[in-house]
Amino acid sequence: MKEFVKSNRKKFLENLNEGEMAIFFNGTAPNSTADSHYPFRVDKNFFYFTGIKEEEFILTLGKIKGKEVVTLFIKKPNPDLEKWVGRYLTKEMCIEISGIEKVKYLDEFNEWINKAIVIGHFEILYLDMFRNRFEVSSSKAEMFAKTIQDKYPQVKIHNSAKIMNNLRVIKSEFEIKQLQDAIDMTKEGLVSVLKSIKSGDKEYQAVATFNYTIASLGAQREAFETIAASGDNAVILHYITNRDIMNDGELLLLDLGAQVNEYSADISRTYPVNGKFTKRQKQIYNIVLKANEEVIKMIKPGLDFEELNKKTREILGEELIKIDLIKSIDELSKYYYHGVSHFLGLDTHDLGVRETKLKSGMVITVEPGLYIEDEALGIRIEDDVLVTETGFKVLSKDIIKSVDDIEKIMFKE
Repeated sequence: MKEFVKSNRKKFLENLNEGEMAIFFNGTAPNSTADSHYPFRVDKNFFYFTGIKEEEFILTLGKIKGKEVVTLFIKKPNPDLEKWVGRYLTKEMCIEISGIEKVKYLDEFNEWINKAIVIGHFEILYLDMFRNRFEVSSSKAEMFAKTIQDKYPQVKIHNSAKIMNNLRVIKSEFEIKQLQDAIDMTKEGLVSVLKSIKSGDKEYQAVATFNYTIASLGAQREAFETIAASGDNAVILHYITNRDIMNDGELLLLDLGAQVNEYSADISRTYPVNGKFTKRQKQIYNIVLKANEEVIKMIKPGLDFEELNKKTREILGEELIKIDLIKSIDELSKYYYHGVSHFLGLDTHDLGVRETKLKSGMVITVEPGLYIEDEALGIRIEDDVLVTETGFKVLSKDIIKSVDDIEKIMFKE
């Protein structure tokens, strides 16, 4: 891990010029109610550069007087508070984890930043200004940008998001190993679900089985809230209520993943609750499976990302016309209404710009689906795929997905 994060810092610094500085905040868990807080989730960019998951820490990366300067600001030891919340990382621990030699306490940060600006060490400050929606609250970085602009108007604020997109979209061998471990744990969780689900169970029982299995294997947590959508719930893409009864004759759509060392698997599989697909279910399932397999075969460096979705629509449209569900591909959006792929890594929907060409080292999902509300039928099949120098490698190839394989392994009453 230490060599990985040191390499990441070096790559980022190569994008900075003399007199430029970047700051990354690790944030803190927000209050939920009374004296309770939501679980803390490390800022993924901060983790990418440090390997540290402690709240409130601050990282600075800059080029000053011809030197690369990296400073980590951490919480000062507090023996009384640590009796309640756990031991803080010491300077020595942070140096060992991150390889950052210059470690200061947080109460030194304001004086440090003031001095660096006043004596002219930097005039351009990079902050992570990523925002996925107009309506979301301002981030720590955005609020800090306002403070800097107010106190030091001579400093220009730049967005580090573009640099981070370019860095994180290409995965190192270390990252691929973390993803493979997460996918392998996800496989075991799905096998446990396959062997246990039966008619009359609740959706949350499938979730509990999955969670128990991956936890027992050492997973950090679920990569995201598991979707366990049976029957007509499966036409809702992000159904996470998971409270309904799984009825005989229905399908169960599972979208889930284990998280290992902050890296996320993202797998979708659809299983018959009673262990046997009906003729109609098998027909629609095999159409989705065909799209999944044919799109994966396309993957190679140089391919436009958007071509994956064009191919998906082409296959699904042609097949639905053959079975008279639609008359024209223009009607496909009634039954297929999401993209077929996204980047995968530290975030389930990882950094990366989709208006691009595939490159070796990218890890993407392939997840076609069909959702026929009138028939209470929703099917999605999702795999995680590494783009290689010559083509692709399906990281989730050992997670079964053919009708025969699924029916063979499933629990029968």
